[in-house]
Amino acid sequence: MSEHETLLIQVEDGIARITIHRPQVMNALSSQTLEELSRALRQIEGDSAAQCVIITGSGDRAFASGADLDEITDLNSAQGRDLSRKGQALFSSIERFRLPVIAAINGFCLGGGCELALSCHLRVASSEARLGQPEVKLGLIPGYGGTQRLPRLIGRGRALELLLTGRMVSAEEALRIGLVNQVVEPEELLPASLELAGKILKNGPLAVRRCIEAVNSGLEMPLEQAMELESLLFGMCVGSEEMKEGIEAFSAKREPRFPRKETHR
Repeated sequence: MSEHETLLIQVEDGIARITIHRPQVMNALSSQTLEELSRALRQIEGDSAAQCVIITGSGDRAFASGADLDEITDLNSAQGRDLSRKGQALFSSIERFRLPVIAAINGFCLGGGCELALSCHLRVASSEARLGQPEVKLGLIPGYGGTQRLPRLIGRGRALELLLTGRMVSAEEALRIGLVNQVVEPEELLPASLELAGKILKNGPLAVRRCIEAVNSGLEMPLEQAMELESLLFGMCVGSEEMKEGIEAFSAKREPRFPRKETHR
């Protein structure tokens, strides 16, 4: 993969790990970081060795502390709208990414950093993590999808409380309200994230991909239409080589050996 100035990227055992590497500013999301993240995801998508993605932050102080405020201060309204759309497009591409994406949240996960975590499919947090959307304290609102993804994830009332007060929540509270899937000790964050990715990798990659599609698309549809989508995707799985291998392995009481070639994406 090409070099990145603000990211570290590693692909090993089917798992691509993206580390936001701006520790001097608590991994704030600059425009360059957003551009590099977009480019890195395109590269990973074209890498047949990658089957799952983990996004984390460098060091133990922050996953990502938010947008780079130095870049926002002098923007006018139109430029602000353009910046918002750029971030929204990137985070929507993560939400729709064909591979599962896990956020490994270490330390502060605020503003744009929280919006990045919200766009990932699963979230594992260090017990030291702190999450929130404090934009109102700066006279702003979340602009990368936070006002829309947060209520869809934790409910309207809880989301509005966090958005209107700008308060941070602990990892334990985040777990209780459904903002994260798992909380572990700081030293276990990466191992736990890798373990979660490993559990996903044991399953049929086509089925995993279509689960993501069914949930993402179905949530935006009326229930009846969403059920039709589920039936369509289910039918696409039935009779596939992946399904045949899964049933054969189950019957033989062995681990399945699912095909992972490009043709199954």
